[in-house]
Amino acid sequence: MSAAAPEADDLAALAKGGRTNFLGFLLRLAARLPFLFIAGRIYGAEALGRFAYAILVVEFAAQIATLGLKRGLAQQLSSTDKPHVCIIWDGMLVAFLASAVATILLVVFPQAMFPNSPINGLEWLLPLIVFAIAGSDVALAALAYRHNIRATVTARAVVEPWTISIAAFLLSFVSSRDGLIIAYILSMLAALTASLWPLFRTYGVPKGWRPNPLALWMLARRNTPLAAADAIEWASRRIDIAILGLFFSPAIVGVYYVAQQVASLPQKLKTSFDPILSPVITQKLAEGDKKAVAKQVRQVGFWIIAAQAAVGLALGIPAEAVLALVGAAFIGGTAALAFLLFAEVMAATAAVSEAALVYVARHRNLMISTFMIVVQAILSVALIYALRAVRVPDEVVQAFGLPSDRLPEKFTAAGPAIALVLALGMASVLKARLLCKVLGAPVQGWRWPLITAAAAAAAVGYTVMLLPQRLEFLELIVGIPLILLTFGAAIWKWGFREEDRVLFRKQQKNEEPTLPPPLGVEPDLMPEVPNSGQDHR
Repeated sequence: MSAAAPEADDLAALAKGGRTNFLGFLLRLAARLPFLFIAGRIYGAEALGRFAYAILVVEFAAQIATLGLKRGLAQQLSSTDKPHVCIIWDGMLVAFLASAVATILLVVFPQAMFPNSPINGLEWLLPLIVFAIAGSDVALAALAYRHNIRATVTARAVVEPWTISIAAFLLSFVSSRDGLIIAYILSMLAALTASLWPLFRTYGVPKGWRPNPLALWMLARRNTPLAAADAIEWASRRIDIAILGLFFSPAIVGVYYVAQQVASLPQKLKTSFDPILSPVITQKLAEGDKKAVAKQVRQVGFWIIAAQAAVGLALGIPAEAVLALVGAAFIGGTAALAFLLFAEVMAATAAVSEAALVYVARHRNLMISTFMIVVQAILSVALIYALRAVRVPDEVVQAFGLPSDRLPEKFTAAGPAIALVLALGMASVLKARLLCKVLGAPVQGWRWPLITAAAAAAAVGYTVMLLPQRLEFLELIVGIPLILLTFGAAIWKWGFREEDRVLFRKQQKNEEPTLPPPLGVEPDLMPEVPNSGQDHR
């Protein structure tokens, strides 16, 4: 087999995952907006802020409980002779034990979830959902190793968001106090079911599996740096909510949460590549082909930067109209949304570089991630105090009818979003330079035509913004598609190369990418994997 053939297979696998997950992104977008509309219009900003803080803590606990298996499982599976189903259930048991520890801590100290409000009814049982979140993550990581990205799209982009949207609406007639949290629990249970069903169909039941306490301990210990890196990367997108909860009212937190949820949609374009990128990277590292890893990072990095820039412009230019869909009270989050969308573009290089760093320089990657989140926290607090200290000129106060000469809270609350932009920009530079040094090849996915495409899309978008205010709905119906089409046409014309166009080229049935081989096994010697789901490697 020529060297070009496996490389083409890798590129085809990445492209197939990208196409599947872009569909998932569109489905997630279609499902997320109804939830935000229901939560904002029916439950209100204060209830939404309380809900946001509670699930922030629970999801952080679940992130820790996965012990890095969302990305580490691919490496485990590609370097073992044991039946894969047994490795997966070893990981499941480790995640279960870690979830038990996290759940007990949150049940004993429920104030961590509700620091500024009393605990009502059965809310103290919310931590039990940690088991469902962690279990679903491990199951989807195992399916991704078999290049089954459809399961992730189904669970995360269809089942989970539509369940929470429908449940939140129905429960609003029963309890406006607990409806959001109960809907969240139901959505996580539904996602777990949608993850386990394809897992059993693909790998079967774990016949002959026996838990090995020593092996489980070694697995948890080996994955600690990866788990910490995952937790820090996750926390970098949530620490702003945590800090806001300490400085602002739940209503302000609710407004920021909506802006954050809208901005997180482009982020899903990156995270959805993780399941397919990790197996491809681990395969090439097992073969010692660092140049191929660098090429994959550059390729996916460019795809993600381009996609996030397009979506960021499409949501950011008509930001006020987007937030107005949720409710008039949420328009104040426009400034925060603009910075959060820009932060996602800045984060692309760091995020893709980390996909390889967690395997080749995990401790140094962890140090950079830790430094980044410390800088982000310090900058967030400093900017909040700095913006609160700003005095608005009397002429501006009178012209805009401001209640005082202090900046409105909706502007000071954007401080953590600004801090996120700066911290992620710093992390992108540091991680890209580190990975370049380790691999001995450039990894930066940036291309100058991105600026041309962004300028063209912005010109079209701001032209649509000139429509009269009574036609504001056209900013969404017409403006968003035009921005995306303009950016896409420009980047296709001036930014895409031949290898990029494979992203839009559908594979033939006989061109399915091969599975990553175990360590030391040449691709030519890999046996066929039957469709029965049994593992014969």
